[in-house]
Amino acid sequence: MPEQQPPSQDAGRDKSIAKRLDKHPESKDAQLDAGLDESMDASDPPSSTQPGRSDPAPSSGYDAEAERRRDA
Repeated sequence: MPEQQPPSQDAGRDKSIAKRLDKHPESKDAQLDAGLDESMDASDPPSSTQPGRSDPAPSSGYDAEAERRRDA
């Protein structure tokens, strides 16, 4: 049997968020709200966030050949 948390330690879950997520599972706003509801304040990122999946940011203009000429 899992250990029960004391009531003072249970922040509970917002039932309206769970209901909205059940109705619209594809909704990014509902996913974020659910993630925020499940995350501890100021300790970890929302559970629904993920690292970016896009291409890396463009280069700042670093030119390896120009650096080699400068250092020579």
